[in-house]
Amino acid sequence: VQLQAFGGGLVQAGGSLRLSCAASERTFGNSVMMGWFRQAPGKEREFVAAIRWSTGNTYYTDSVKGRFTISRDNAKDTVYLQMNSLKPEDTAVYYCAARYGMVWGTTASAYDYWGQGTEVTVSS
Repeated sequence: VQLQAFGGGLVQAGGSLRLSCAASERTFGNSVMMGWFRQAPGKEREFVAAIRWSTGNTYYTDSVKGRFTISRDNAKDTVYLQMNSLKPEDTAVYYCAARYGMVWGTTASAYDYWGQGTEVTVSS
């Protein structure tokens, strides 16, 4: 399975961006979970959000609750991360990832497949 993330860019604080993550093939079954992570310069990769593919249930890290929304489009095998009210501290390279399992995965080691990352820069 290959994942391709895109949609990053430069945006002013308070602005919005939508990231997309497309899967190369429909290998996903009911137990797949998709996640978004981010990594700022000099920092470890951190969990942002996850979605259970079969149910659409979502889970977020506290710092993005109410601002970011993760969703999926079954027909397009694509997961989205809508980011609103962006802050300079949201600046990072964002990665999408996939894993098999229904338990929420919030660590990078829990995911088996990764996209190449897309850069988001929020200016103040």
